[in-house]
Amino acid sequence: MKSTEATRALAALAQDTRLAVYRRLVRQGASGLAAGEIAAQLDILPATLSFHLKELAQAGLITARQDGRYIYYAADYAAMAALIDFLTENCCAADGASCAPTARKAQRKGACA
Repeated sequence: MKSTEATRALAALAQDTRLAVYRRLVRQGASGLAAGEIAAQLDILPATLSFHLKELAQAGLITARQDGRYIYYAADYAAMAALIDFLTENCCAADGASCAPTARKAQRKGACA
């Protein structure tokens, strides 16, 4: 992951509603949730939710898929793992150790579907 991509992802998550939506999608798993379900569960107006989903999608943190008349949104676990790896890639390096979790761990956790 490049620094600009990490900055974009972190900026998208640096807002209360978007962070709540993203955490809900992470918890849901690969099946994702329809926009209406997200709005109902988090008590967010549909127009407001659309704006936040667009921001998360543009940051590469979520994916969308159409199923009939519904759009289902899901967390992109590979993007989440890449962000975690970017943030921790040099963890404890000055001490000559490596304490960073790996993306593979995060991907295994995210691959719960």
